[in-house]
Amino acid sequence: MRKEQRTEQQDPGESTVTLEMVAKEAGVSPSTVSRILNGTAKVSEDKRRAVEAAIARTHFQPNAMARGLAKGRTMSIGVLTQFIDSPFYGEALRGVEDALAASSFIPLFVSGHWNLKDEVDRMSLLLGRRVDGVIILTGRLSDAQLIEYAQKTPIVITGRQLQAPNLLSMAVDDFQGGYTATKHLIDYGHTRIAYISGPADHPDALERLRGYKAAMEEAGLQVDSDLIAQADFHESGGAMAITQLINSRRDFTAVFAANDQMAYGARLALYRLNLRVPDDISLIGFDDLPTSLYATPPLSTIRQPVYEIGKCAAQAMLCLIEGRPYEGSLPPLELLIRETTRRLRR
Repeated sequence: MRKEQRTEQQDPGESTVTLEMVAKEAGVSPSTVSRILNGTAKVSEDKRRAVEAAIARTHFQPNAMARGLAKGRTMSIGVLTQFIDSPFYGEALRGVEDALAASSFIPLFVSGHWNLKDEVDRMSLLLGRRVDGVIILTGRLSDAQLIEYAQKTPIVITGRQLQAPNLLSMAVDDFQGGYTATKHLIDYGHTRIAYISGPADHPDALERLRGYKAAMEEAGLQVDSDLIAQADFHESGGAMAITQLINSRRDFTAVFAANDQMAYGARLALYRLNLRVPDDISLIGFDDLPTSLYATPPLSTIRQPVYEIGKCAAQAMLCLIEGRPYEGSLPPLELLIRETTRRLRR
């Protein structure tokens, strides 16, 4: 009995074009195609053009991993963030992804949770996977540890000013941001300004506090330690800080929260205490998270270029890997005056 032969038309998009097929189309050897793809071939321009034309005609998709391994690379970049679910770090991670999208590299995201042991463990994990470099979005790793890691793989660190071989750092001016936020409140006539700080050992929090104190002292205003509340950069911390400030029984007409998330919590706590923002208390944050424009009322804040930080960090990493100088720079901080601050009514 004759078996019925069935033919199916193959979807052209599903066909697999091999390197050998490209070589045949171009009239060269497969090894020549491979060397041209890897950038190691010394061939005539005619041969190079023939291979490029064959790749275009056949819609050949080179295997990025195979090409990377030929160069001793895994085509992956580790990204050590602190909290993947954070609205702040989420913006930075989006910047990293967008910057790497046009390259053959893929990001591997891990979280350190602002815990030194976790950060060391995550770095060991990434190095064990032989990533081609690591982007570190702030964190608790010491300068000495970062320099040691840079001896093993390229390192880009944000929120730090550090110079070392195989390492690039970039940071915004947190001191200037803290100064600008406080001066805005002073310019609006406020003299009793409370400050909600981040963690006591966090460099960003310390610099913003230093900026707050500098603006107060420059205006001839007393820095009242009872109007400085310690918190944790989270919404709940901002809410608890307001309770602490109210319990201090010190009068204040404005609050500078060292990040937007704490400002959200502060706003909620003030609402529950029947204190209106900005009629009773002016409020300013720091970061300009995407949701700050849509808060009720929209939050005055210092815009930190969070997305651009992630994007610039990834671009800097590509430069390090390829041995090129990085010539980019971060945009400056910007004061955004919205509806949570107003001039003090006398």
